Amino acid sequence: MSSVMSLYRRFVVLVSGKLLEGLALLFTRVALAGVFWRSGRTKVEDGSLLDITDTTYFLFENEYSRVPLPTDLSVHMATYSEHLFPILLVLGLATRLSALALLGMTLVIQFFVYPDAWWSVHLLWVAMAGILISRGAGAISLDSLFCRMRRV
Repeated sequence: MSSVMSLYRRFVVLVSGKLLEGLALLFTRVALAGVFWRSGRTKVEDGSLLDITDTTYFLFENEYSRVPLPTDLSVHMATYSEHLFPILLVLGLATRLSALALLGMTLVIQFFVYPDAWWSVHLLWVAMAGILISRGAGAISLDSLFCRMRRV
């Protein structure tokens, strides 16, 4: 029994290191960023950076009409947020703020757009955002690099 416990303790030490935690947080950042980046890209014209499509306006006026903001404002906020915050997450820059913004978007989507998607989708997004808000970007990030540079 003690050899099993010893083996388990060595395993815990191995997986608790900064490198593996940094990799796990990097994958979490990329996963959450990917969800919102892909959504943001569906809102703009193919081949453009941020030219919002007529279809996006139509969706916000009709399917997403329960969002308690003016359509023009919500279209722009969603489109720009779904481009900016994923980039920041992948870079690991302002990670907690970016994850908090995407958590806010997730909650708006949950309550006002797709209230039946909690168990199938939104719970996972909330979990990923919560991890990043509480743990930060990890060692493999610009946040970590800037923090180390300030200490020198």
